[in-house]
Amino acid sequence: MHTHRERCVRAVQSKDARFDGWFFTAVLTTRIYCRPSCPVVPPKPENMTFYPSAAACQQAGFRACKRCRPDTSPGSPEWNQRADAVARAMRLIADGVVDREGVPGLAARLGYSTRQIERQLLAELGAGPLALARAQRAQTARLLVETTALPMAEIAFAAGFSSIRTFNETVREVFALPPSELRARVPRQPTASGTPQGTPGALSLRLPFRAPLNPDNLFGHLAATAVPGVEEWRDGAYRRTLRLPYGHGIVALTPTPNHIACRLTLSDLRDLPVAISRCRRMLDLDADPVAIDDQLRTDPVLAPLVDKAPGRRVPRTVDEAEFALRAVLGQQVSTAAARTHAGRLAAAHGESVDDPEGGLTHLFPAPESLAGLDPETLAMPRTRRTTLLTLARQLADRTLHLGVESDWAETRVRLLALPGFGPWTADVIAMRALGDPDAFLPTDLGIRRAAQELGLPSTPAALTARAAAWRPWRAYAVQYLWATDSHPINFLPV
Repeated sequence: MHTHRERCVRAVQSKDARFDGWFFTAVLTTRIYCRPSCPVVPPKPENMTFYPSAAACQQAGFRACKRCRPDTSPGSPEWNQRADAVARAMRLIADGVVDREGVPGLAARLGYSTRQIERQLLAELGAGPLALARAQRAQTARLLVETTALPMAEIAFAAGFSSIRTFNETVREVFALPPSELRARVPRQPTASGTPQGTPGALSLRLPFRAPLNPDNLFGHLAATAVPGVEEWRDGAYRRTLRLPYGHGIVALTPTPNHIACRLTLSDLRDLPVAISRCRRMLDLDADPVAIDDQLRTDPVLAPLVDKAPGRRVPRTVDEAEFALRAVLGQQVSTAAARTHAGRLAAAHGESVDDPEGGLTHLFPAPESLAGLDPETLAMPRTRRTTLLTLARQLADRTLHLGVESDWAETRVRLLALPGFGPWTADVIAMRALGDPDAFLPTDLGIRRAAQELGLPSTPAALTARAAAWRPWRAYAVQYLWATDSHPINFLPV
C-alpha cells in the first residue's frame, strides 16, 4: 500500500481512517509521522513520504505525532490474511517472541535463518525484527506510563527494556518527550468500575478497530460457548482467564461503538503486550471489514446478509491448543454439552486462579496436564477419548504445534492425519485457532441449513464450488451464513 503514492496522498487528504495501520505518513518538514486519519491539516504532498510500519518511521528518524498517536492505530490486516514468512513473523513479533527468544528464536520457529528473516522483513517493512520489537516495546511503555502509577523502573522492566537508560532514550526518541512528561500530560481518572487506573496489575485501555464492527456474532459466539470457570459473560463484558508466558491474567472485554474497552489484570506486567495482541486476535480487530464485505457483496445471495449487518468478524481464540482440544470436545454434541465437558475438564485439571470480580476459577488445562490422563476418567465415547488424548499428547511433546506462526495448509493436513479428525474439526481449528480467513465449513450443520434456506447448493462438494467466488474471505462468509439461524451464538447477550 505505501508504495502507491497517489492512493496514499488521497487517503491522507481525506483523513480516511480505513487506512490507519495500512501505512504511515512521515512529514519531511516536521520530522513527525502520523496515521492517515490524523486530524491536523494535511501537509503538502511534496512534504509527505510513506512507510509500511511505525518501526520504519522511527528508524528513519521520525517521531510519533502527539495528536493522532499513530503507534496506537489498528494493526495492518495484511498479517492476519497472509500465510507467508513475513506475515507469520509479524504475528510472532506481536506475540512477544523476539523479546523472549531473540531473533534466532523467531527464525527457528519459522524454519529460516536469522539472515533470511531479517532480509525479508527489511525488504517489506523497512525495519528488521529488532526494530519492530523495539517499536512494540515503546508502545507498551507509553501505555504503562499513561495508565498506571508504576515507578518508571518497573515500567521499563515490564515493557521489555534491558535498562532504564534504554527505556528513557527510546521514549524520548519516539515520542519527543521524556517518560515523566508523557505521564504529566494525562489527567488521572478512575475507571468505569471505580478502580483507579494506577492500581498495580490492573489496566484499563481501549482496543481500536476499523469500522464497521458488528459485535453480535463475535461476542455472542464467545459467550454462548463459554467454558464455566474459564469464561463468562458478566455486566455487559466477556471475561476469561489467560495463560501467558510469564504468568496468568484475567481480561474483561466490552464492546462500545468506537472501541473495545479492555480491562486486564495480570500476575506479571511483562505479559501486557502479549495479552493485548492475543485479545485483538481473538476479536479479529485488525480485519479490514470494508474490503471483506465489498467482496462478499458481489454475490447476490450474500449481499442482503452483509447489508443487514456489515462488519462481522471471525471469533477466534487466545490459545490455539486450548481451542483445538475444545473442538474435539464439541464433536457431534450440542453447544451446551461441549461447555459441560470442557467445564468439568477445567475444574479437574486446570490451574486455579483468584477472581475477586466474578466467577472465573481456572485456566483451561494445558496439553501437558491432559496427556497422561486415564481414558476411563473421561465421560465421553471411547473414540473421542482416543482423539482428545492423542491430540493432547502430540501437543505436549511438540509433535504437533499450533501457534500464530503455523502454516495453515500444512497444519490442516497434519490434523487430518490424527485419529477422529475429519474435515469439520480441521477446518474449524484452521478458521478460529490458526486464523485462516479462507477456511470453510461445508459440512457444518448450520451452514447446510443456511444454504438450504438461501437456495445455495446443499451438498459439501457443490457448496464448496459455489463458495469459490467468496475467496479469500470464506471464513467471513461462514459468519454471515451462521447469522441466518436463531442460535444464541448470533446474538449479543443481554
